[in-house]
Amino acid sequence: MMKAVFFDRDGVLNEDRGYVFEREEFVWTDGAKEALADLTQAGYALFVVTNQSGVARGYYTEADVRSLHAWMTAEARRAGGDIKAVYYCPYLEGAPVAAYDRKSSWRKPGPGMILQAMADYDIDKRESFLIGDSPRDMEAAERAGIDGYLFTGGSLQVFVNRIIEERRRRGGL
Repeated sequence: MMKAVFFDRDGVLNEDRGYVFEREEFVWTDGAKEALADLTQAGYALFVVTNQSGVARGYYTEADVRSLHAWMTAEARRAGGDIKAVYYCPYLEGAPVAAYDRKSSWRKPGPGMILQAMADYDIDKRESFLIGDSPRDMEAAERAGIDGYLFTGGSLQVFVNRIIEERRRRGGL
């Protein structure tokens, strides 16, 4: 079984500039690439779980999302971080794009994306956690049965290193 870290994207890995779907708009948060590299070195499997309602709102397409995520994972890899997979939810109840107008357990605070990753990979819940920037991220983590840590800004690398140290102290690793 592998230990894993799940990341929300906007506001955690990249600055939340509202419906980011182009490389030019994607700005890594301070210490994000370093945090991914540190976690990879520490033996964690890394996953991104992100709501992408911009698809349902007609702002961009799923192809745009996949293209940005391919670029993002390649950039992380160049910095020493290995993102195993990115899960995203394009659905939104009441969406203007009819094909995406539906309720989905993948939309956080639903735990669907996390649970799917756990089904796709052999993940140890006890040694895994999520980093997000909103209460809905924390709820999704709780509903998936893993710890959630609320990132409110600053260096993601410093934040991650504090979590790792805290988990070591309490015997979570």
